[in-house]
Amino acid sequence: MRNTAAEAVAASGPSPAIRAEEAALIARLIDTAPLPRDEALGVLRRELGAVQARVQQAFESRETHGLGAARRLSGHMDAIILAIHAYAEAVIPRGPGGREEAFALVATGGYGRGVLAPYSDIDLLFLTGTQVGARTERLVEFMLYLLWDLGLKVGHATRSVKDCLAHARRDATIQTALVDARFMAGNERAFNKFSAEFGKMRATDGLGPFLAAKRAERATRHARYGETPFMVEPHIKEGRGGLRDLQTLYWLARHAFGALKMPDLVGPESPGGGLLVEGEARAIRRAWDFLWTVRFHLHYVTGRAEERLTFDLQPVVAARMGYARHGAQNGAERFMKHLFLNSRDVVRLSRVLEPAIERAALGPPAIRREGDESLEEAGLAFADGKLVAAPPDRDFSREPVLMLRIVLAARDRGLDIHPLAIRALIRHARQAERLRGDAEANELFLELLTGKDAAKWMGLLNESGFLSRFMPDWARIVGLMQFDTYHVFTVDEHTIQAIGVLQELEAGLLENVAPVASELVGQLQSRRALYVATMLHDIAKGRGGDHSELGARIATELCPKIGLSPEETETVSWLVLHHLLISQTAFKRDIEDPKTILDIADVVQSPERLRLLLVLTVADMRAVGPKVWNGWKATLLREVYWRVSEVLAGGLTVPEHDVRVARAKEAVAEALLGWPQADIEKYLSLGYPGYWLSFDADTHGRHARIIREAEAAGAPLTVRSAVLEARAVTEITVYAIDHPGLFSRISGALAVAEASIVDARIHTLTNGMALDTFWVQDSAGGAFDQPNRLSRLALLIEHALNGQLKLTQEIRKVRREPARLRAVTVPGRVVVDNHASNTHTVIEVNGRDRPGLLHDLTAAISEQGLQIASAHITTYGVRAVDVFYVKDVFGLKVDNERKLTPLRAALLDALTPPEPAIPAH
Repeated sequence: MRNTAAEAVAASGPSPAIRAEEAALIARLIDTAPLPRDEALGVLRRELGAVQARVQQAFESRETHGLGAARRLSGHMDAIILAIHAYAEAVIPRGPGGREEAFALVATGGYGRGVLAPYSDIDLLFLTGTQVGARTERLVEFMLYLLWDLGLKVGHATRSVKDCLAHARRDATIQTALVDARFMAGNERAFNKFSAEFGKMRATDGLGPFLAAKRAERATRHARYGETPFMVEPHIKEGRGGLRDLQTLYWLARHAFGALKMPDLVGPESPGGGLLVEGEARAIRRAWDFLWTVRFHLHYVTGRAEERLTFDLQPVVAARMGYARHGAQNGAERFMKHLFLNSRDVVRLSRVLEPAIERAALGPPAIRREGDESLEEAGLAFADGKLVAAPPDRDFSREPVLMLRIVLAARDRGLDIHPLAIRALIRHARQAERLRGDAEANELFLELLTGKDAAKWMGLLNESGFLSRFMPDWARIVGLMQFDTYHVFTVDEHTIQAIGVLQELEAGLLENVAPVASELVGQLQSRRALYVATMLHDIAKGRGGDHSELGARIATELCPKIGLSPEETETVSWLVLHHLLISQTAFKRDIEDPKTILDIADVVQSPERLRLLLVLTVADMRAVGPKVWNGWKATLLREVYWRVSEVLAGGLTVPEHDVRVARAKEAVAEALLGWPQADIEKYLSLGYPGYWLSFDADTHGRHARIIREAEAAGAPLTVRSAVLEARAVTEITVYAIDHPGLFSRISGALAVAEASIVDARIHTLTNGMALDTFWVQDSAGGAFDQPNRLSRLALLIEHALNGQLKLTQEIRKVRREPARLRAVTVPGRVVVDNHASNTHTVIEVNGRDRPGLLHDLTAAISEQGLQIASAHITTYGVRAVDVFYVKDVFGLKVDNERKLTPLRAALLDALTPPEPAIPAH
């Protein structure tokens, strides 16, 4: 084993240009005599500013990319720090006799590797041969204060060689920093002694302990920053597939072989006998440079050591890197796709190189072929108790179906695939092209897709690149993101997550959150079609047009190629085409309107298809992200399912309007048993038919009690709340004198109270009073249930209705969204539909969500002289989709274009956010 990579770095030394820069700066600081400290600090500040400006100008003019800029900045910083060292040596007097041992100035960590980001820490080690002397302490202190006064962040330690070795053995983080140690100036003997002793220590301990520590560190890091490289707001340094993962490969290679760069591991004469091929070394270099380029842009754009690529930064960095719209994708989406593909390369390369380094350092695995006849017949064997292709005659390149056999064997036997086999899977993934249409491959693939731990194994096949080669259409969604705040994952990762949700449903793990889907999933006759449909439901995203329609056509072509029957193919295509039907109906339509349910029943027609559609909808929604699913949405989906199911079963012919009204009245009369008959009759006379069809008997009972109490007290306004835990919402009921704009004022008050409206019903009773019902949640998607907040909410509604609350001003004070989300744009859109309901005009408004949006929209509708019967509020990240069922003052639909044109204009104007409030001084 060679000594540390630091020896080679130290031997090469700074470039002549940096040496000249250093010499010039030292001359300015010392010349015939050292400058006073304040003057020296001024000189250093000007030099540092000039250096930083030169590097930034070279980077932003694309004279150099990220990695080159990082090296330039590190080299310039060398010159400054070496000048400071020389200045300190000149200023701090020596002790008596001048014999005190000097320290070695050593760069460690990233700075030791010779790369530096604009706002990163500078890691320095002040290394002594023995104990730290008094002058050494003064020198170190003098240098550090100068560096701090320059505004630099410095990570530092002062240690003897003995202390360095002891700390390195105890702490893998310190050992990692020392792997990159680079001599800069001072006592070179001390550094050489450290290098020799550190090399011996590593040789004695071997790679094993260091490798185990780096793996544990990486697992902790991934758990914090994301287990997948496909997070839509990735941490480019610490996340999976980020710079730290690449650095881990460098550390392992340096620790094991002293390798300075990845090309050192290419070729039979290299350490380990050729651990990489040239293409892999180029891929590492490409990913390394791309990630460093992104990192430099992040630092320069934010003016700080920012490593997370948030939504607000993505379009800025994309534009700076030259990404523009191309076809259906905007610049930010194209940039992020390239970032994700580079991150996936990092993940692949980690799986390729890490086991190779381990084996080269620790020795080859012991292969065992005998002992399991079925495995032998499949062409597989054991290595270290894990599965590999049986050498020497069976390998993935000559027999690509082995790639599927080994995954299936691992799943069925509960075994791990050997890292060397995963390495081979990645290297030979392109051979999957030869398996298209192969009967055995199709059978194995469908077995993996529909069997145990499908999401885990599909994730492996995706990361390895197998899926993209086996199904070319899949390649188009790998790393594809949508520039919104609703989706947490890229399209391919979301799809794999959805497959995982299906498995959770089948295992009974979601009975509490999705009880109906959990029950139905075991009754399905078309299970295989459901899994394939889940895999293909978003396959056409990013192509422009309706991805459901395009995806259905792709499914029709693809399903026979992977071995599905004509009947299964038709089912898959139908599911892909309609996979949004139930969710869009539940969240955007009035499910109390008979036509809504009949329209779905006409599309679905089959109870089996309805079951499949509900299960697919649940899997799709829960796979979007952790904050998308909640009890209210689950309730709406269930209600849609049961109502459509009832129609398909022939138990209810929805048009029996009068019968349903009569049944609702009978049910509430039973609930009010014990009331005087006159009071019951009075309540039953208040509601128009639409009111009786909008609520269940329990809610009607609550309304009856509210109205009775209000009339007994002569109260012009009554506000009541009820926490509905099963639905994860709080029901707010307002009983007040009806007047135009009432709904708008109430929704404005709710916005000021920071209550999020998820649904609403508006009813005018026969006595001229309004009974408006709102279902609200808090900002976290739970019930709005704190007593103090409910009391304030009721007071705000009262003040809004009597004019004491200036709604526009108060709404502008409400907490705004984080800055990182403001970059996500949502074009305003108004759709008027006179076919979705037989009795109302349905208006769908799409726009950017903000506090008070519902207030502004409903005010615009009221100002156009329209009456709102119900509102259905849905948010997808920062996108709001609000749907209103309206009539004109005569109780008729609005179908006159002369009325619709100004209505559309008013709603589009209401989508424009008001100017932010100016804080009072």
